Amino acid sequence: MFVQHLERHRTDRIGWLRAAVLGANDGILSTASLVVGVAAAQSPSSDILVAGVAGLVAGAMSMAAGEYVSVSSQSDTEKADLDRERKELATEDESERNELAAIYASRGVEPLLARQVADQLMAHDALGAHARDELGISELTNAKPVQAAFASAGTFAIGAACPMVTALVTPRTALIPVVIATSILFLALLGGFGAYAGGAPVIKAAVRVTFWGALAMGLTAGVGALFGTAV
Repeated sequence: MFVQHLERHRTDRIGWLRAAVLGANDGILSTASLVVGVAAAQSPSSDILVAGVAGLVAGAMSMAAGEYVSVSSQSDTEKADLDRERKELATEDESERNELAAIYASRGVEPLLARQVADQLMAHDALGAHARDELGISELTNAKPVQAAFASAGTFAIGAACPMVTALVTPRTALIPVVIATSILFLALLGGFGAYAGGAPVIKAAVRVTFWGALAMGLTAGVGALFGTAV
């Protein structure tokens, strides 16, 4: 009987957290850049609003489709590897035992003990043991396409709403600097929250996200001012 102490890990958040942070970041950044670019082209407020709403809807749908397709590809690859491993376990049992034992031995387990561990784990759950230790596939990190799609689309819409609301309540003359400043603040908060949720350094993540966001919006504003048309 083993006495276990309570631990709180964040690995099980990887799937939805990655998609959520990506969606929110893209929502803030792309919509703010779009609003700033159109505003820098001296477009009327109605055009800025239409561009922002169109960017929000199109972006959310694009993020959902992109996440679903890309994560589905990962899921298909995992399933294909598991199917192949299942067939090998049925036809090459001894080779698979040796392979698993070699993996444990390479991690520092004595060869004899490694073989015993491999035999016991395969007796308990052969496919699970090979999936985890040979293929690196586990229940905590396996691909979940639908979860990723909804997380990314939902957070994109929320992120995009931030610069949109800012643009709606800001006078036209001050729109560009206010949208840029508030969007940088939103990005910093997002970077900090994502890092906190994942157990990573908050300040480093906030600075990283803020730098790239400011660069993107600055370049977009420059393009809009240079060409004088909506971008």
